[in-house]
Amino acid sequence: MLSAKSLFQEILDDDEAFRLFCSIAASGEAQGGWENGRIAALLPESERALAPKVARHGADEDKHGRIFRALLKKRGLRPVPVPPEADYTMLLERRGIGLAHARLTGDEPLSVRDVVTYLAHSRVTEQRASEQMELLRKHFADHPDLGRAVKMISQDEDNHLAYCHEELLRFARAGHGRTIQRTLRECALAEIAVHRDVSLAVMDHMGRVLEWPRTKSALLTAGIHALYAYERAGGWRRMVSLTMPRRRDALGGPATTAVEFA
Repeated sequence: MLSAKSLFQEILDDDEAFRLFCSIAASGEAQGGWENGRIAALLPESERALAPKVARHGADEDKHGRIFRALLKKRGLRPVPVPPEADYTMLLERRGIGLAHARLTGDEPLSVRDVVTYLAHSRVTEQRASEQMELLRKHFADHPDLGRAVKMISQDEDNHLAYCHEELLRFARAGHGRTIQRTLRECALAEIAVHRDVSLAVMDHMGRVLEWPRTKSALLTAGIHALYAYERAGGWRRMVSLTMPRRRDALGGPATTAVEFA
């Protein structure tokens, strides 16, 4: 029987599949850490009060990258290069979503509109991250090796999502509502397509590593396309709604450490 739990258990039980999974995850988190660090440094004077939260977001992402690398090290495995077709963050940038790396490597301060773009992009991608980590938490919270990592990262992703909601609502009250909704929609529609493409690429690589039969690969491919069809038909709307979170000021304190994974 095909299920999310059984598929991930296969990946977890195979060194090469687990190596690829953790390498992709670690790379994406490290990239997110760098991006948030640069954004914190480039915030305009009017938004400097936001800098500690953006920096905290980046510190969390860096921590997640270290956790995935530590999980590899614990099994005596080294990271592998991420296949370009499975590089979620780079594929989003190529679609013009978020702030371009060329913008972040310079010294020119961001505009308020840039900050809104960053928060809208984060709101969409953190929705995906929160949902994916919640799925892993549901099935592997008690796993002896993976459990602590899954619970810690899942809590952080929920905090990131809450922070995005709260800050975007603040900007909406300041008169940026139409820009926010337009940017959220653009980001969401691009993200669901990138998520489909990355999912297909990862499943292709995993299928070869795990030697899946053609029938199984075909079923998984159909499932990925079905999810995209659902999201394209209206499922994307969950990524653009804004509600004040129960968890207020979610990134208002220092980042939690992960010394147990070092």
